[in-house]
Amino acid sequence: MKSVDQYIRSIPDFPEKGIIFRDITSVLQDAEGLKLAIDSMIELLRGVEFDVIAGAESRGFIFGVPIAYALGKPFVPIRKKGKLPCETISVTYDLEYGSAEIEMHKDAVLPGQRVVLVDDLIATGGTVEACAKLVEAMGGEVAKVIFLLELAGLNGRDRLQKYEVASVVTYEGK
Repeated sequence: MKSVDQYIRSIPDFPEKGIIFRDITSVLQDAEGLKLAIDSMIELLRGVEFDVIAGAESRGFIFGVPIAYALGKPFVPIRKKGKLPCETISVTYDLEYGSAEIEMHKDAVLPGQRVVLVDDLIATGGTVEACAKLVEAMGGEVAKVIFLLELAGLNGRDRLQKYEVASVVTYEGK
């Protein structure tokens, strides 16, 4: 049986020379690869007590929803500003060049609920840190943060030191 990293396509010099882009579309396009990825992420949650799974648009949805379904948990979407129809809470965070704003419904996480945050990739950690701030602003607690991939050379874990963080596949570079 293959491991998850064998389904991940590495593309040299994209988006610029010297960068190796880790493409997960090759995981999504292979039924066995997708099942292995989801199952491996579920395994990262073994023994974790939690109430809700939340994920950031859009790849957090891709992995978070099937995990929530498999574990019988609700899923909370965290989206770009202006995409959710009900009353929201938002947070602005810095990007490499500029800033972004994400939001979630005000009734999505109840005080005291334990939330698992799911995303495809941890690079600098900014997006997931912003997601954690939303959860905490609603009175929730981040139980764990899980990723399919980690680019360790970008030091994303440094921003998430106060949370339990796990990834299925770790690449040492950027």
